[in-house]
Amino acid sequence: MKNHAIIAYFLALCLTVLTACSNSGEVDKRDLSYDDIVNTGLANSCLTLPDSSRGTIPIEAGKQYAIQDMCIEPREFFVKEEPVSKRQKAEFIEGKLLTRYTSSLDHIRGTIDTNDDGTLTFTEIDGIDFQPVTILLPGGEEVALMFTAKQFQGTTTASADSINTSTDFVGEFHVPSYRGAVFLDPKGRSFARGYDHAVALPGRADDPKFSNVKEFVSSKGKMSLNVTKIDSDTGEIAGVFESEQFSATDLGAGEPQEIKIKGNFYGRITDNA
Repeated sequence: MKNHAIIAYFLALCLTVLTACSNSGEVDKRDLSYDDIVNTGLANSCLTLPDSSRGTIPIEAGKQYAIQDMCIEPREFFVKEEPVSKRQKAEFIEGKLLTRYTSSLDHIRGTIDTNDDGTLTFTEIDGIDFQPVTILLPGGEEVALMFTAKQFQGTTTASADSINTSTDFVGEFHVPSYRGAVFLDPKGRSFARGYDHAVALPGRADDPKFSNVKEFVSSKGKMSLNVTKIDSDTGEIAGVFESEQFSATDLGAGEPQEIKIKGNFYGRITDNA
């Protein structure tokens, strides 16, 4: 009887280990309820596809397609650090994301068009296409930026009659100002309202160096979307992205810093007819 109990214990242990291993894959949010997701951080994660997804999605010339439910999840942030000496080259230093649960772009939709030269162009239309985030550098500096893919327009580098695991969309996007036009700084100044000069300086309030020099700063960024997984039956695609853009300037009060961002993306392609 004692041997039987020991055998039963080991069988139960093996079954537990096998069950845990079978559930070690990534969780599909579509299989979870709201209560399963809330306050867990899963809402900030994009859907993914199995590594074995290597299909193709045929594209007809002259026909427009739609991309829906697109999600772009940043995983790595790098800030360009200026060299101390002129002999040194500027390098990108990896930072830590301080913003929790609200760093991913989601529910993005757009169109995919075929061009005269056979290339494909993806044009972003709308969605949750920007998120204010903050990065912490190793030295303690905090860098704020508007992570975005707003108005992205990316074109494939070669002609293609399908979307496959070699498809790369490369192009530019619009980076809006991190601060709004009515955001007041500690001296009560902003771009569209507030004081003309810094307050709390009655003796030198009209000094030009304390005047309101705020400006509404926007810029351009560039991004590449590299498709690595495709489900031909559902039209789903997934892959990796890399983008470069500038950080916030506090309405022109500071110099922008170059930011490089890497991560994953997911989307679903449908017929737009």
